[in-house]
Amino acid sequence: MDNEAFILGLTFAEFEDLALKLGLTGLILFMVFIIWNLGKESKAGRYGMMWLFLGLGVGFVGFIAKGIIQKLLGIE
Repeated sequence: MDNEAFILGLTFAEFEDLALKLGLTGLILFMVFIIWNLGKESKAGRYGMMWLFLGLGVGFVGFIAKGIIQKLLGIE
């Protein structure tokens, strides 16, 4: 038997990578919902909603851009 631990047919490293991507995607989607709900509850309008998403969404936009840049450069 190999020293590799198998979880659902994946090695531990593969499972960890997949779980991280799925977990962070879920978290980002939840944060988008929170920002949208905040704008809706405060009656921010289109312009205010744009600023909310721009100001509060910069963090996860950078995270998504990092993944795209890594794919384009073949770093992964």
